[in-house]
Amino acid sequence: MREWMLIDADDTLWENNIYFEQAFEQFFDFLDHSHLTAVQVREVLDEIELANIRLHGYGSANFGRNLRQCFQKLAERPYDEGDLKVVLGFAGAILERPMEVIEGVEETLDYLQDRRRLLLFTKGHPEEQKLKLDRSGLAPYFEHCEIVKEKDASNYRRVAASHGMNPSETWMVGNSQKSDINPALEAGLNAVLVPHRHTWSLEKGEVVSSGPGRLLVVERFSDLRKHF
Repeated sequence: MREWMLIDADDTLWENNIYFEQAFEQFFDFLDHSHLTAVQVREVLDEIELANIRLHGYGSANFGRNLRQCFQKLAERPYDEGDLKVVLGFAGAILERPMEVIEGVEETLDYLQDRRRLLLFTKGHPEEQKLKLDRSGLAPYFEHCEIVKEKDASNYRRVAASHGMNPSETWMVGNSQKSDINPALEAGLNAVLVPHRHTWSLEKGEVVSSGPGRLLVVERFSDLRKHF
């Protein structure tokens, strides 16, 4: 019997946050604030996103809502619906970006599917995540796909129980300490951290090993072939 491996999607299998960063850069230029730096504007946006995640979740549409709220809070000039439409357009263009599967991912998934049962475990807007998976061409490598509002320890335990996983032999692979590593370890699974230089700031953090699971850190996704 092959044991299970859960794998994150955004910024683990394909590029994602770089497009949000590009949208923010466009937003910052459009805002054209007289004295706030990009870092300071980003801090305001982060506060808005943290407050709204609980209500609206993730995805480009919700990002657009956050940008609009940030613009309304910081704009130094009179604005109208046309300006707000431009701001929303920065986020809306994210879905039009080409899918960029990270180098070595597809070959590694092809290798892993003969050794592990693969389950895509991601969070975000369900239809948006399904669209990205379809566009990536990677769906055939996965037996199941689980899209949740938040990747916390309770959802890891639920997924493990619903698929009859043995937590001590199950691995979660991802780039986020907050969503992929810490809650998986808390739920008793093992975890592989695949760092990404453009991981969203709100997904970063210290690794906190609060369970019996093992932690593995690799440089790139293709390094999984050295360990499994």
